[in-house]
Amino acid sequence: MITIGTVVLGTVITRFLPFIIFSADKPTPPYIQFLGNALPPAVFGLLVIYSLRDISFLSGSHGIPELISIGLIIIVHYWKKNMFLSIASGTICYMLIIQFISF
Repeated sequence: MITIGTVVLGTVITRFLPFIIFSADKPTPPYIQFLGNALPPAVFGLLVIYSLRDISFLSGSHGIPELISIGLIIIVHYWKKNMFLSIASGTICYMLIIQFISF
């Protein structure tokens, strides 16, 4: 119970703390606005690099399933402008390729 309560308290604090610190009465500082614009693409870039770090282009499937899936993600995202749809389609594509196609 203590662990669950600590996790819940930590989650609630991290969710509500920005609203307490940056009230609606005062303008948001420019640095915080910059972070709000810069961090989401940086996090996704970091996730892509982290996900692709162990791919060997010289052995195995040579990274072909990953490259096909990344291409599909890019195409779907530019087509539909929906991040959930593009990530889901790339994930499903990758899983189908590695399960049903042998390289």
